[in-house]
Amino acid sequence: MGKYFGTDGFRGEANVNLTVEHAFKVGRYIGYYYGRGHKAKVVIGKDTRLSSYMFEYALAAGLTASGADVYLLHVTTTPSVAYVIRSEDFDCGIMISASHNPYYDNGIKLLNGNGEKMADEVTDLVEQYLDGLLPEAPYATKANIGRTIDYAAGRNRYIGYLISLATHSYKGVKVGLDCANGSTWMIAKSVFDALGADTYVINNQPSGININENCGSTHIEHLQAFVKEKGLDVGFAFDGDADRCLAVDENGDLVDGDKILYIYGTYMKKRDKLTTNTVVSTVMSNMGLGKALEKEGIDWLKTQVGDRFVYESMRAGGHMLGGEQSGHIIFSKYATTGDGVLTAIKLMQAMLAQKMPLSKLAEPMVIYPQVLKNMRVADKDAAINHPAVQSALKEAEAALQGNGRVLLRKSGTEPVVRVMAEAESEQLCNQWVDHIIAAMQKEHLIQEG
Repeated sequence: MGKYFGTDGFRGEANVNLTVEHAFKVGRYIGYYYGRGHKAKVVIGKDTRLSSYMFEYALAAGLTASGADVYLLHVTTTPSVAYVIRSEDFDCGIMISASHNPYYDNGIKLLNGNGEKMADEVTDLVEQYLDGLLPEAPYATKANIGRTIDYAAGRNRYIGYLISLATHSYKGVKVGLDCANGSTWMIAKSVFDALGADTYVINNQPSGININENCGSTHIEHLQAFVKEKGLDVGFAFDGDADRCLAVDENGDLVDGDKILYIYGTYMKKRDKLTTNTVVSTVMSNMGLGKALEKEGIDWLKTQVGDRFVYESMRAGGHMLGGEQSGHIIFSKYATTGDGVLTAIKLMQAMLAQKMPLSKLAEPMVIYPQVLKNMRVADKDAAINHPAVQSALKEAEAALQGNGRVLLRKSGTEPVVRVMAEAESEQLCNQWVDHIIAAMQKEHLIQEG
């Protein structure tokens, strides 16, 4: 993880620690880097944040000033940018989004020519350019100056692609969608309507400042209430850029990323489609996922937190299914990144093909109680590695004696340390999470407020 680029791009508060000048310079260097020897083609998408338009224009200005042609998808999802890159002749792509963060944050996600997260070697060069450690990129002149092209047609092709992946008609199925006032505010309903569903949508009126605000996958309780109120068969909630999906069953109960991996992993195994007999997730996945997969004879591979690490493990091992508890689910046959709408389509397939409601499909997986608390700190490494904190961590591990676990990890996008515990009861989880936090407080490692 670099100075500016974390696990999911360059993220920060708009015009505070991620400024319009940063965006312009990112565009300048990317246009130069990919334009050596030919005219670069770069595609840009954005979410509905107020600042996304500003960053779109700044990036486009930097790219065209370096000679690249820029294709604008306008408001769209992160996975749609990845799809357009890999299905057409683009050198790379950029998504402007801070995913599930509040509206005042934003981010610049760089994707390579395969629609994958850009390699660290390239983002390291971008960081050096931002800090003035590389020579100034030459400006394009005369006929070499780049141009911008309206490319809404690329987004429409992505919608058509999603529709083509459905294996069943959704006629007669009542589906709820929470669009988080974000990137799916038009796309998701278009897909489900085209497939014949009775579609009920909430949080699809973006204002620029209401993205993720008390809605979407980070506030699943609203979709849960909506599904019960309307008597729906299933519900799907997305985050701001729609690379995540969480589901709600017909009873209003949450089906998180771990349960989605279990449901679709077992469905693939039944059809001999899980070619390596392996599901990939992160160390944050619930212990219940591993136990449920083991009962089905499926191997469980864990990576460090971040969908990029899940994808890298999947690509290296040829695995077909992976994801995170938060709802980043990757179907490697169809996508290079988490795709919320694709995940919803795949869950619909598992339900309709097996003629079972989502609650029954999820029922065999028993979730261990899990408590996660986020602590704001000045120095993430210092907080985690402090001897008093490590001592508290070892005390918790010894007390749980293999019937649970504790985990400390750094956020890749915020000045936050996450303290997580799993155990046989929520009381035990809280006891040991609070034990570790108390050690952090005693050593004055936590920032107040």
